[in-house]
Amino acid sequence: MLFTETKLKGAFILDLELREDPRGFFARTFCMKEFEAHGLKPTVAQCNLSYNHKAGTLRGMHYQVAPATETKLIRCTRGAIYDVIIDMRPESPTYKQHIGVELSEDNRRALYVPDMFAHGYQALTDGAEVVYQVGEFYTPGYERGLRYNDPAFGIEWPMPVSVISDKDAAWALFDEAVSVGV
Repeated sequence: MLFTETKLKGAFILDLELREDPRGFFARTFCMKEFEAHGLKPTVAQCNLSYNHKAGTLRGMHYQVAPATETKLIRCTRGAIYDVIIDMRPESPTYKQHIGVELSEDNRRALYVPDMFAHGYQALTDGAEVVYQVGEFYTPGYERGLRYNDPAFGIEWPMPVSVISDKDAAWALFDEAVSVGV
């Protein structure tokens, strides 16, 4: 795997290192030792699959606070998504900053999301399918969310939102005390 750190410390884009032959290719998508060597948490508590009928579908922005913070490894296995993460670590020099990365079945990239980063994505194609490896169990009492169009973050989504859950559309605008679990 090829690890490229983003401008948000601890967040990495992972590209496959293909071993090709006449049959096709082989590539490692996860290795505990390689994650540890890059200072990443290699724990996988859950694996989730998300399917999106329509392009423009938006899911997010979700995260969990202590003691149930979670890392994520996100990969789009069918279609394409625009994946966004926001650094929600108050002590971080990139606090409240975000990046967006296109993940697709064609580029086969993954995005490593550290603890205390909000995560969400927009499907760029009909039938987009996303696999999440998550480092902590889903814990509803510690779940937090940010509104996808909150002016505090200024995320520019690539297309109009066509489908969003009531819950994701209703997250309150950013409130620092609530966002960090105070």
